[in-house]
Amino acid sequence: MATEYGQGYGLPTGPGHARGVGGRRHRMPAALRAPVEGRAWRELAYVLLSLPISILLFTYAVTMVSLGAGLLVTFLGVPVLAAALAGCRGIGSVERARARGLLGLDVGEPEPLRLKRQGFMGWIGAVLKSGTSWRALLYSVLQLPWAVLSFTVTVTFWSVGWTLLTYPLWFWVLPTYADQDGIQLYGDEQRAVYLDNPFEIAVTAGVGLLFTLATPWIVRALTTVDRVMVHGLLGPSRLATRVVELESDRGVVVDTAAADLRRIERDLHDGAQARLVNLAMDLGLAKEKLREDPQAAARMVDEAHGEVKTALQELRDLARGIHPAVLTDRGLDAALSAVASRCTVPVQVEVDLSERPAPAIEGIAYFTVSELLQNVSKHSRATLAAVEVWRSEDRLMLQVVDNGVGGASLSRGSGLAGLAERLDAVDGILVVDSPAGGPTRVTAELPWRAERAR
Repeated sequence: MATEYGQGYGLPTGPGHARGVGGRRHRMPAALRAPVEGRAWRELAYVLLSLPISILLFTYAVTMVSLGAGLLVTFLGVPVLAAALAGCRGIGSVERARARGLLGLDVGEPEPLRLKRQGFMGWIGAVLKSGTSWRALLYSVLQLPWAVLSFTVTVTFWSVGWTLLTYPLWFWVLPTYADQDGIQLYGDEQRAVYLDNPFEIAVTAGVGLLFTLATPWIVRALTTVDRVMVHGLLGPSRLATRVVELESDRGVVVDTAAADLRRIERDLHDGAQARLVNLAMDLGLAKEKLREDPQAAARMVDEAHGEVKTALQELRDLARGIHPAVLTDRGLDAALSAVASRCTVPVQVEVDLSERPAPAIEGIAYFTVSELLQNVSKHSRATLAAVEVWRSEDRLMLQVVDNGVGGASLSRGSGLAGLAERLDAVDGILVVDSPAGGPTRVTAELPWRAERAR
């Protein structure tokens, strides 16, 4: 049920075909190729760099904050503390760039400083009041103990794994240069056990292989904690992210309302208004001919009567497009049934709601289903469709299914993309499942808000 069928959809590659970045097919399982992948080496580099960097961060943060706290009895303590926090914010920028380059973690910039007044004192106040500054300070302090732990675990597993795995290549070094028969497992004054025969050497390499294969996954688990720390402490706060989302949604709502007003004005100007102007002219001509040629005047009045009916129908359609009266009076069940009756294919409607949602949500649900059914009529080539509406906890669920040709897409420029933007403006979601050949299933979620007194 897209504006353009058969375009913009991706066909599955089929089960068992693992693909990497850029669509490359891997013949080797992920567990075996992990030690030699670029991602594993980048994560290893991140962990190795974290220890020296965290030492510098911890030293800077503790020294500057301690100095600022000690000088709070004087005027110098406040600017020193502000400088410490500003430095931590700069460190956060560097750490986000390091995580982006080595871990592939793209964290947005936190909210900027909000200066209530200009000047040095205004900057100090903004830095001290910014939650981003204090989160960056917390990151600088917490990074050190975690970096020590992750560095120790990573270096231990990595060195042990590769040392044991390559033991068959270098075990001759011990008898030659260390005067012992191999790696010593046990030794006392009477007895010593060395890994020196072929079987023991092979087992040692096998154990090293297990360590080598496990090390990338252990490092990946450790860097997951780093990802959480960078995202949670150095990224934008939830409040700031929500503000950005609301600002974007407000822009979508404003653009949508403006587009609807332009559509209504265009329909009035090109449709009903033009017909009414022609009707006035025809009635004027009929009035002039009423005495001279009553029969011609009667024909013109009859034609004007037909124009009146057409204009009234266009006005009814326009009013229904703004907000149908049946939706206000009888709710979604009756309104969607009316829309389904105008669809070019048979549509089964099932609405399972114990109460009505808020008028705004009800209106959005109506127009969403109406738009989807229009797509069914125009593009799907279906012979049957179904509409289901139900409530799931705090969400209003809509689903439109048809047995058409499929290939519907949310690609930019399609009708579904615009519909998804409208739903997103009210915290809604649009999901399209439309494989080539059909069937097409479009599911929409809207926030549930109960109806108040109308």
